[in-house]
Amino acid sequence: MRKFKIGKLMCVLICIAVFSVLLAGCEENKEETDWEPTDHEIVNNAEDITMTIKKGTVSPTGLTVIIKNDSEGEVTYGEPYELEKEINGAWYKVPVLVEDYAFIEIAYVLQPGESNEWKVDWEWLYGSLEEGKYRIIKEVLNYREPGDTDRFYLAAEFTLSE
Repeated sequence: MRKFKIGKLMCVLICIAVFSVLLAGCEENKEETDWEPTDHEIVNNAEDITMTIKKGTVSPTGLTVIIKNDSEGEVTYGEPYELEKEINGAWYKVPVLVEDYAFIEIAYVLQPGESNEWKVDWEWLYGSLEEGKYRIIKEVLNYREPGDTDRFYLAAEFTLSE
């Protein structure tokens, strides 16, 4: 009787071990990174101000976005932007290739009801991106009247695949 219980226990333990190995083999291939996590937990919360990717413009070195102002106030934005990559369900900053860099100080203005295409070539700053899911982030200011301005971050997602 005792030999039967030990044999049954061994069989259960072997089955659990085999099942664990099979389950580990089915686990999704997780990408690891030492990149910094995003600073932008809240994006696209500007009511009536949107940024979308223009169809057919995405490449490993750039794209064109369309910024649209359907708000009642004036919207301004500049040249600065950031790129982030989604890794294991979280957003991380794409590392820059250049230590000391700067963007041109310019303000683009969108009146209520206006939209504008803005083309970006990031090869000089980020290089050519590998396949994956990314987003571009831009800061916009929504000006309604003196002393009444809000700062928002717009994000537009895109995917690069081979």
